[in-house]
Amino acid sequence: MRKEPIHTRAKTHIIRTAGVCNEWCRQWRMYDRLLPTAFLCGVALFLGYYLTLAAPVTFQSASLIKVSKEEPIAVVAQHLKEKHLIHSTLVFTFFAKLFGADKHVMAGEYFFPGPQNVITISRRLAHGDYQLVPVRVTFPEGITVSSMAEILQEKVPDFDVSAFLSAAEAKEGYLFPDTYFFLPGQDATSVITTLEANFKQHVSKPEVASALAQSKHTLTELVTMASLLEKEAATFHDRQVIAGVLWHRLAIGMPLQVDAVFPYIIGKNTFELTKADLKVASPYNTYTNKGLPPGPINNPSIESIVAAATPISSNYVYYLSDMQGNFHFCVNYACQKANQQKYLK
Repeated sequence: MRKEPIHTRAKTHIIRTAGVCNEWCRQWRMYDRLLPTAFLCGVALFLGYYLTLAAPVTFQSASLIKVSKEEPIAVVAQHLKEKHLIHSTLVFTFFAKLFGADKHVMAGEYFFPGPQNVITISRRLAHGDYQLVPVRVTFPEGITVSSMAEILQEKVPDFDVSAFLSAAEAKEGYLFPDTYFFLPGQDATSVITTLEANFKQHVSKPEVASALAQSKHTLTELVTMASLLEKEAATFHDRQVIAGVLWHRLAIGMPLQVDAVFPYIIGKNTFELTKADLKVASPYNTYTNKGLPPGPINNPSIESIVAAATPISSNYVYYLSDMQGNFHFCVNYACQKANQQKYLK
């Protein structure tokens, strides 16, 4: 076999190498042009997403949005933008319609725990995905309506406190103190309905209903008396004895003279009262008015209601609580004065 001369083979190798180099250079020049273009496209896509689809930097976490029935999408979109939940109303409207919303999205209260992009928000509102988490709310026994309102305002996001106070003030005494779970933005009327229903359920229990039925007093009178007992004593037995004293006072035409009304009237407890305070003009003042107050001064426990209905009868007319919370009872004022000297001074 005939071999090519060495110089011929070298020449051929050089030509091939040059060809490879030229091809590589052409590809490099092509990549050199494409890379900046790809980079710019990437930046454009990122900015497009960031400025239209992504959640705004100012997205307000734990936000609540209430959508009314038949509220136009354009109005909802503007509300979302004002709340800093979306960048563009047009983009939201586009995706909302893409997910099935026509002229309106699903009405209701929507909760946004953290940043969500406009696609997720549009899908949620189109499908009624509210993502509401119930809030645990506890009302202690003997709480007033005004204190209930403060707790609801603190615990339940987007709660209408004014509406609650307006509707609940006349229901003082009949909103049962207990632990409840309410949704963010829950309607004040439904909250009141829940509290009232719980009260009715408790007073309808056989053992409670039996005690109330055997009493000679109306439910209104018992609940009003119970609201006084709730603040006067801590134990069921003490409340029963005090109930006997207070019903006895009413029977003989004596003013109740219960200090428990003054936190409700002027915000002062027993140890803060002055002689002038005892004369304050109020229908709830049990020193200047005979009979029960015009209504309950708080929302009492079921135990206090039962104590009001099952008083322990006695000849006692007076009582006081010493600094340790122990009660001392008397049949006349001379005894009461002696106890005041002994236990309070």
